[in-house]
Amino acid sequence: MQLIVSGKNFEVSDRLKDYVEKKVGKLDRYLPTLTEARVELTLENTKNIAQSQVVQVTLRNNGTILRGEERSSDFTAAVDTVLEKLYKQIDRYKGKRQRARTMAGHEAVEGAEETEVEGPRVVRTKRFRTTPMSEEEAIEQMELLGHSFFLFFNRDRGALNLVYRRNDGNYGLIEPETV
Repeated sequence: MQLIVSGKNFEVSDRLKDYVEKKVGKLDRYLPTLTEARVELTLENTKNIAQSQVVQVTLRNNGTILRGEERSSDFTAAVDTVLEKLYKQIDRYKGKRQRARTMAGHEAVEGAEETEVEGPRVVRTKRFRTTPMSEEEAIEQMELLGHSFFLFFNRDRGALNLVYRRNDGNYGLIEPETV
């Protein structure tokens, strides 16, 4: 597993980097096929000091991405909390894969009783026409609709993009890439 630790708006101390490497390194035990772990430690200038230190962990595992974020007044506490969230995500991810294998095994057995796994499913499909627009036009459209995100065809890039409102009041842009 490749581990990348970076700091934003401050320099990460060796002590903090060692702590993160020790804690995140244990994820390999739970998810042996993990290829990359990226940890971004951010120091934000906020009014609420209890939420000024942000830890964001992104895990890559054979095309699957698991991500967690936590805010705290202490980086070590935030690291511990975000890892607890990721352990739960890993359990859920491994459980889904295990259920899928079990279901595939049942289908192979002739006369096996069919059992349905309950879980989230698509309950609504929405189709809409879109005209090519710029990022600024998409943000304006999103605000007019009162949504927190908006999918649009980016005229400048010639591809589907998604704009979203971030917690800090700014906007984010997602540009999908095929692997």
